[in-house]
Amino acid sequence: MTEGNQTVISWFLLLGLPIPPEHQHLFYALFLAMYLTTVLGNLLIIILIQLDSHLHTPMYSLLSNLSFSDLCFSSVTMPKLLQNMQSQVPSIPYAGCLAQMYFFLLFGDLESFLLVAMAYDRYVAICFPLHYTSIMSPKLCVGLVVLSWVLTTFHAMLHTLLMARLSFCEDNVIPHFFCDMSALLKLSCSDTHVNELVIFITGGHILVIPFVLIVVSYARIVSSILKVPSARGFRKAFSTCGSHLSVVSLFYGTLIGLYLCPSANNSTVKETVMAMMYTVVTPMLNPFIYSLRNRDMKGALVRVFCKKKIMV
Repeated sequence: MTEGNQTVISWFLLLGLPIPPEHQHLFYALFLAMYLTTVLGNLLIIILIQLDSHLHTPMYSLLSNLSFSDLCFSSVTMPKLLQNMQSQVPSIPYAGCLAQMYFFLLFGDLESFLLVAMAYDRYVAICFPLHYTSIMSPKLCVGLVVLSWVLTTFHAMLHTLLMARLSFCEDNVIPHFFCDMSALLKLSCSDTHVNELVIFITGGHILVIPFVLIVVSYARIVSSILKVPSARGFRKAFSTCGSHLSVVSLFYGTLIGLYLCPSANNSTVKETVMAMMYTVVTPMLNPFIYSLRNRDMKGALVRVFCKKKIMV
């Protein structure tokens, strides 16, 4: 489509992952298995929390929302990636690209805020156990979830509208497997200084501040547990915080490195691999790290299946 002497892009070409043709089927099967694991694992958590009354608590309410966020976050990019791996022309319409970017930001930001709320919940439960019920009331829990949705919707809409005002001329090849915001900015033939400034300013609130709050919360948890020095206390602190912080570091570290601290040395392959870590690996790991290893979740699984056997 042309407008005057300027070509206006109506679709983009997603280059996808730098995988040799002879390995395409192997990686397709791998990514399909990872996506199905993500979907089934998170769906299982949501269903268990809904069916088992013992899990109707603030902590598991937040877990349910996190699982929903992970499920949607992975579904924004993975189905299109899998489709394009089987397609001769891995394209995406301009409107579809903006929509993918919007939902990617929405559910990515939502996960960020929910991780903060969960860290605060664990902080209150371990450091103030006698006041947990009064502090983490259902009203506060609902308020945290609603606030997370409102803030993330505003943030995603802001960046999508700013992107929609840009022009894209001749180059329509995105060297990525989804419509990444930074990749689109590099393709634009308009002035992108406003977009970059907004990314830097809002990124501090969406990424850096939540990451710092999570680290501080877990640091206080570890400090509280280790006040009674014992090998058991150390193991409890490590099991409570170690795996959680590893996933949090993986999620936030790659995002901060890509969007807030971009490097000229970052190759397209490196950026794509880093993006795979927080779009595919983290949503797949979260069910196992936060829930399926949990004793309460295992108990709920047993109760739900035993109840079904009794009904049959």
